[in-house]
Amino acid sequence: MEINFRGGPNMAMKIPPGEYEKTVAFYRDILLFDVEEVPIDHPTVLATHKLRFGETILWLDCVEGVTQGQLWLELQTTDVDRATAYLQTNDVQTCDDIEKISPGMHWIKDPAGTVLLVKKLDNEK
Repeated sequence: MEINFRGGPNMAMKIPPGEYEKTVAFYRDILLFDVEEVPIDHPTVLATHKLRFGETILWLDCVEGVTQGQLWLELQTTDVDRATAYLQTNDVQTCDDIEKISPGMHWIKDPAGTVLLVKKLDNEK
């Protein structure tokens, strides 16, 4: 079986608490996106809002301990275990300790430090 990756429909912007409300207001009040607050119970994400950014859902996450904004991407594959083994053979290690996620998913980083969530490919609609 061949390993295939594709970009997923979600991106998350990790934002320091001191810049969070201004960032939400920027997207809502200046760019006029429909921004929705979403309840969250997470150990490191203090608050989250979502908006449709073209074909992508952009999550604005308020994260304690972040010193500058970061963009995290979703990467989908048909077989997470095989994809993870493939990545490890190419010296790409998982870094699942950076944020709590569901079992069967993994966090990785590209050489520039961009965080990617490796998860099972969503069913085609």
